[in-house]
Amino acid sequence: MRVVSLVPSLTEAVAVSAPGLLVGATDWCSHPPGLDVVRIGGTKNPDVAAVIRLRPDLVIANEEENRAPDLAALRAAGLEVLETEIRDLDQAFRELERVLAAGCGLPRPRWLDEAQTAWSGPAPLGEWRAVVPIWRRPWMVLGRDTFAGDLLARLGVRNVYAEHAERYPRVPLEELRDCGAQLAVLPDEPYRFTADDGPEAFPSLPAALVSGRHLTWYGPSLAQAPGVLGASLREALGRM
Repeated sequence: MRVVSLVPSLTEAVAVSAPGLLVGATDWCSHPPGLDVVRIGGTKNPDVAAVIRLRPDLVIANEEENRAPDLAALRAAGLEVLETEIRDLDQAFRELERVLAAGCGLPRPRWLDEAQTAWSGPAPLGEWRAVVPIWRRPWMVLGRDTFAGDLLARLGVRNVYAEHAERYPRVPLEELRDCGAQLAVLPDEPYRFTADDGPEAFPSLPAALVSGRHLTWYGPSLAQAPGVLGASLREALGRM
């Protein structure tokens, strides 16, 4: 079977589960390290012709990360496209099994069981209100129905914009500073927040610099995510 992945998370999920199955992936597909496949552009601007030339049996995609016109063009060329939707952790587990079992014909991988076990009962860190920027210039934050927001909630960190009408609203910095948050959670993707770029915008809040891969990727990294995220959050909260 020949598979092309347009989603970094799903690329890692397939590559770890069945090395050699993937023949193409996006430029942003950085895991597993050393992945040797044809690169077909970005998630938002894939080279559709290059994907078609690879003659895949299956293209795996996501309704949020990929554009509908690109997926329609691939289907029009006769390719099978499996499009996922992932808004929370439970849906992620269901969709991962659909991609791997129904889509790729693979047995359920051990890492998926390990990930579900890891998330079956991580101890919440308490009840903390957080603002979670994902971009600056302009400032954008997690809003409603997001996978990352669900992971944080399971760790005891509630996104203050979880009830916003938009999933990724643009919010002026002045409003973010006055939103009632007790913590700023700053991931290193999609915007790469660092110790020198991000915390200074929230001088009255402790800032948790967290791994964007463990916060936003749905794949093998989920098995380590509770521990990795929990350690970063505890470090920040310990400075309060």
